[in-house]
Amino acid sequence: MKSTVEHLSPTRVRINVEVPFDELKPNFDRAYRKIANQVRIPGFRPGKAPARVIEQRIGRAPILDEVVNEAIPAKYSEVITAEEVRVLGRPEIEVTKIEDGDHLAFTAEVDIRPDITIPAFGELSVTVEDIELSDEEVDEQLDELRARFGTLAGVDRAAETGDFVSIDLEATVDGEEVEEAKTSGLSYEVGSGEMIEGIDEAIIGTSAGETKTFTTKLVAGEHAGRDAEVKVTVQTVKVRELPEPDDDFAQLASEFDTVDALRGDLRERLTRVKRMQQGVQARDKVLEALLEVTEVPLPESVVESEVESRQHDAVHTFDHDEDRFNEFLTEQGKTREEFDTDVREEAEKAVKTQLVLDSIAEAENVSVDDNELTERIIYQAQRFGISPDEYVQRAQQSGQLGAIFADVRRGKALASVVRLATVSDASGNDVDLEELFGPRDEPAAENEPAPADQ
Repeated sequence: MKSTVEHLSPTRVRINVEVPFDELKPNFDRAYRKIANQVRIPGFRPGKAPARVIEQRIGRAPILDEVVNEAIPAKYSEVITAEEVRVLGRPEIEVTKIEDGDHLAFTAEVDIRPDITIPAFGELSVTVEDIELSDEEVDEQLDELRARFGTLAGVDRAAETGDFVSIDLEATVDGEEVEEAKTSGLSYEVGSGEMIEGIDEAIIGTSAGETKTFTTKLVAGEHAGRDAEVKVTVQTVKVRELPEPDDDFAQLASEFDTVDALRGDLRERLTRVKRMQQGVQARDKVLEALLEVTEVPLPESVVESEVESRQHDAVHTFDHDEDRFNEFLTEQGKTREEFDTDVREEAEKAVKTQLVLDSIAEAENVSVDDNELTERIIYQAQRFGISPDEYVQRAQQSGQLGAIFADVRRGKALASVVRLATVSDASGNDVDLEELFGPRDEPAAENEPAPADQ
């Protein structure tokens, strides 16, 4: 087999392949066996007719078609493996010559991962917000803990923000009842914002036994995006009574003997959370800095695929009704052209991020072990509210296991960059991210640029 790789651009190649028919003998053998089992030839049992009889019966062309269709993907894979072509997406294949008995020739145009010069990680410098923790934030945490041990008591007055109400709901669209929106005895905290827009305004000031009607836009179901008239009936109004924040409560709700000790523990926990948030901010800012100083030619077909995927996901919420989706955009103060521009910018950034982090992962020999992959699967399964086994089955069916592996690897690659970048807070203090990203490498490594053209 002869092959050449022709670079059309930094992100696209044309692969020219010529395969002698001698190398296609196994393909011909399989083609004859397959066709012999598909056609009925008098005098021969299924699958037993010799090749010359099959050709006499159906002609040479179907045999060649079967051979070509089987051989091209295999030979294409051989070439990209041997030539170490880092392909992205599906190739556009064209058969250029079939010289029966002599050779088969075809070309394959495909996008590739471009060569990227990675900057020295130690030269990246970002600033994150200071960690600030107020007494009020600690008080909020204590109040949330008290709320878990609170009790509900009925009140004889109109509902106010923070009350708990039991309500019945009905909704109609153009006079027709929306069955999935009908419910009764639903418990709701007034002012929590966890239900449809407009419900809090309708409930506040309403007493038990009273009904209010308001108009809102449905966000899910068959009528998503459409205006609905909603009727809400308040059945009961209750307030939550909280236990006093004293030592007795501390002993009831925690392992601490005093409320001061409990508050100290809450303060420590909040500080850890803020450190994690600071670390996430550092990661995001380091990534932004990395992308800003890294030149990356973008494969157009990969960007287009990402754009189409994002547009599909956006319209899918509206059952792929373009008119309803455009109406939604208008209500948000955005035109379809502006939406498409934003989607393309986001897609280009996403593709650039993937290419840069993949290059770093390769240059740094980043690997992913079974435990790391399992942790990501468990985390994703929890997000979707399903078991890890079910999540894996869905990922296998949709061909997404490779994407999960790639995401974990990219995350580790980004962590290796953050470890070597300079991160300081707004007050000018160095930020220690070791707890989140692990220890930094040796100092000498900070000044060494990552291998270029990876």
